[in-house]
Amino acid sequence: MKTTKMLMIAALGVTLASCGGKSGGKPNFADNEYAVRTVETQGTELQTTFPATIKGIQDVQIRPKVSGFITKICVHEGQNVSAGQLLFVIDNETYQAQVRQAKAAVNTCKAQLATSKLSYENSKELFANKVIGQFELSTAENTYATAEAQLAQAQAALASAEEALSFCYVKSPAAGVVGSLPYKVGALVSASSQEPLTTVSDVNTVEVYFSVTEKDMLAMTKGADGVAGAIAAYPPVKLQLADGTIYDQPGKVVKASGVIDAATGSVSLIARFDNAKHELRSGGSGQIIIPQSTSSAIIIPQTATSEVQNKKFVYLLGKDNKVKFTEIQVNPQNDGVNYIVTGGLKPGDKFVSKGISSLSDGMEIKPITEEQYQKKIDDAAKLGEGQNSASKVIDAMTSKK
Repeated sequence: MKTTKMLMIAALGVTLASCGGKSGGKPNFADNEYAVRTVETQGTELQTTFPATIKGIQDVQIRPKVSGFITKICVHEGQNVSAGQLLFVIDNETYQAQVRQAKAAVNTCKAQLATSKLSYENSKELFANKVIGQFELSTAENTYATAEAQLAQAQAALASAEEALSFCYVKSPAAGVVGSLPYKVGALVSASSQEPLTTVSDVNTVEVYFSVTEKDMLAMTKGADGVAGAIAAYPPVKLQLADGTIYDQPGKVVKASGVIDAATGSVSLIARFDNAKHELRSGGSGQIIIPQSTSSAIIIPQTATSEVQNKKFVYLLGKDNKVKFTEIQVNPQNDGVNYIVTGGLKPGDKFVSKGISSLSDGMEIKPITEEQYQKKIDDAAKLGEGQNSASKVIDAMTSKK
């Protein structure tokens, strides 16, 4: 009886071993059948992303033109201001004194001019009556001309002093949003100060800067009417914000740099987005998303590929049913499940789509459809359930003494 029990255990053990689980990513079918798929093209939506920087359509740095202490700050950070609105007041006592001094000089020159004019008019009458000679007349005329020049000089000095005084009242040159205010009341500022007083950004429309490679730029312009034609034909773009959300307004590429950056080999592009709600801020970051539609994409599952030294490979099936380890090129943008093949495969090619980890280059296989392969897996799973039951039987039998 004991001998019979041992024979039953051995038989069950052999059955379990012959239907073992997975081997090298492929169930142990004890055969060389592999799922094979034929390459076909299909329509798909692709997208490419580029790091981007957001700027107002007009970012104006506000800098002082005169030196002095800030006596008043008339705005706060984030405030919307209009063109010509007063932003800062710089100590202007010295400049007011210079204006008063220039006005006094103008009045003095006017008086001198009036005196020299009277003298000149009198000299002309005396010369006509032959009381004085030509020398005295010419001298009076030159004195009058000098007085006119001195008045003009004094008026120019007054205009310069008044302009310098006006620079003490710093006004916004454009409408926009006030940026940071690094200087407080009492700070000494000048035209040579390293930081600007603030920045006024017109953010009703924002410009988003991103860069593409020289190769991408060449691909854009081929078949188009130069860069201008390529930009006009550029599809609408999306903006992914720093929190991962997509901005609800589409953007349009409007400009491209005319120079390739020698350090990076890239070309800068600028897309504009409407920002009526002021959700986008100058200086922000995000990613530009460029959608691309294609009707002839080759898409394969990532599980059908192997990666060696950052290169992608598949097993192509030859006419002799032998597989060849073949390199392919794929689009770097993917959904984590499939690859879009850009090179190495063509429609009509056949490749092993499942169980590739147990393959080797030059190995001969028996190709089956993916449906047949899946059925074998399902059958193996059902058999596995029976194996579990058999294992319990073995455990029960071996536990009895």
